[in-house]
Amino acid sequence: MNAEGVVRRGVLAIAFAGLLAGGAYAQSPDPSSQQQDIKNDKKDIRSDEKDLAKDRADRNADQRDINKDKRDLAADRKDRNQDQRDINHDRRDLNKDRADRNKDQRDINKDKTQLASDVNKYGANSSQAKTDRKDLHADRVERNKDQKDINHDRKDLAKDRADRNADQRDINKDKRDLHADRKDRNQDQKDIHKDKKDLHKDRKDLRHDRRGH
Repeated sequence: MNAEGVVRRGVLAIAFAGLLAGGAYAQSPDPSSQQQDIKNDKKDIRSDEKDLAKDRADRNADQRDINKDKRDLAADRKDRNQDQRDINHDRRDLNKDRADRNKDQRDINKDKTQLASDVNKYGANSSQAKTDRKDLHADRVERNKDQKDINHDRKDLAKDRADRNADQRDINKDKRDLHADRKDRNQDQKDIHKDKKDLHKDRKDLRHDRRGH
């Protein structure tokens, strides 16, 4: 082999070695870039952990609201049912007092007829007429008492109806609150699942960047 061939082979060997070195350098990661990636991954992980903690706190607060709404709803339903029982009782009292009042009114009408008849037969100052006047007075007293009871029953009925209606409005509000709090709780649970996925991904990225590939 002549000198020119030797030189040519030497040049080719040096060039090939240079290519190998350049390729190895190109494949090795930039240390500063790798450190920045790790720093960013850690920052993302801290942010994910904060988001997860906040969403869990929100979810727990919403669950407490739900539990309170359930208690309020149960209490208001109990009050509404009691008011309805009071209304039913008031109606029975009202019907009974009206029946008593009507009977007393019939007795009064009968007493008036009997008094007129006895006055015609025995005179205005007769013992029969005096007895009829006593009966008439007694029946009027009873009739007036029954009328007072009726008026009282009406007031009770109106009050219990107002209480029942107020309790029903409270029940409707409790239902709306419960629905809204359940919706918030479910959204927080979805956020928690998303935060867990983000956290898992960022931790995976961190492990990947630490290995340098």
